[in-house]
Amino acid sequence: MKSSYNLDDYAQAEHDFNRARNKAMLSKISNFMEATRDNLLSFNTVKEILKPRSEIYRGMQEVPIKKIIGSEGRYRDFNRYFFPRSEFMRSRWESIDRARLRDVSLPAIRLYELGGVYFVRDGNHRVSVARYQGAEEIDAEVISLSTEIEITPSMTTEELSASVIAYEKKMFYEKTSFAELTGYELNFTQPGRYDEIYNHIQVHKYFLNQNQEEEIPFEEALISWFHFVYIPIIEIIKEENISANFPGRSLGDLYVWIIQHWYYLKKDHGMEYPVKEAVEDFSNRYGNTKSRFFWFFENFFSKLSELLFSGKNND
Repeated sequence: MKSSYNLDDYAQAEHDFNRARNKAMLSKISNFMEATRDNLLSFNTVKEILKPRSEIYRGMQEVPIKKIIGSEGRYRDFNRYFFPRSEFMRSRWESIDRARLRDVSLPAIRLYELGGVYFVRDGNHRVSVARYQGAEEIDAEVISLSTEIEITPSMTTEELSASVIAYEKKMFYEKTSFAELTGYELNFTQPGRYDEIYNHIQVHKYFLNQNQEEEIPFEEALISWFHFVYIPIIEIIKEENISANFPGRSLGDLYVWIIQHWYYLKKDHGMEYPVKEAVEDFSNRYGNTKSRFFWFFENFFSKLSELLFSGKNND
């Protein structure tokens, strides 16, 4: 893309970077009410949410640039449209821009494909320059990771989590006939909880089968778990108005956290430790103003994992 300003390549690349930075700043301003829409998605965060089970090497492809919406290691350095956010990126960005201005062939970038969109493994600056210059496709070496969840280019991490939760709920209801058996709506605000509930029911089923001549059906175990484990804890939560201390969280969320908390309390105080005291202790420890420390602790290991396994700061 040659300039109408008739500048040499160095001046043109400097001009291009300045414009790209201005675009990043304008995008940030236009999205100030919903800042997450201006962010690139973190590949490792998305991978942790979706938990893909396999990967396939797809080889070289021409990939639509508008479908590249995240990065493995540089998601903080560019905005959602791959415009540079920081001045320190100037030198590398301008060198790639000069190469494209001179029609120098650049190596193919490397991407992960997940849910129908792409994440940069290597080549973030090349994507940025290509997008600024108006390219619609880019050569890429692609590895696909399997998932049942479709990701749209405009989706935020929060919207992705909501899609995963909705999918998990659908699968759980179909697998267990939960709604038909209980007449109850089980909701969560985090992915992975329906699998935990399924495991809770299986453990309950295991204990019910002790000293039984014939194994009881899963449906019977589910109904027993619902009436004799889940509902009694939910009733305590409601009686003590525990939900008020955890705004935005569902009764299902509180049940899972309290069960985990009760488990550790029983290890310290004995197996007869009352569940009501566990509920009260949980609320006293983590509710109200203390809740921010609880959410920090809950996400600590996933954040640490993201930092450890995000890889080196690639191009």
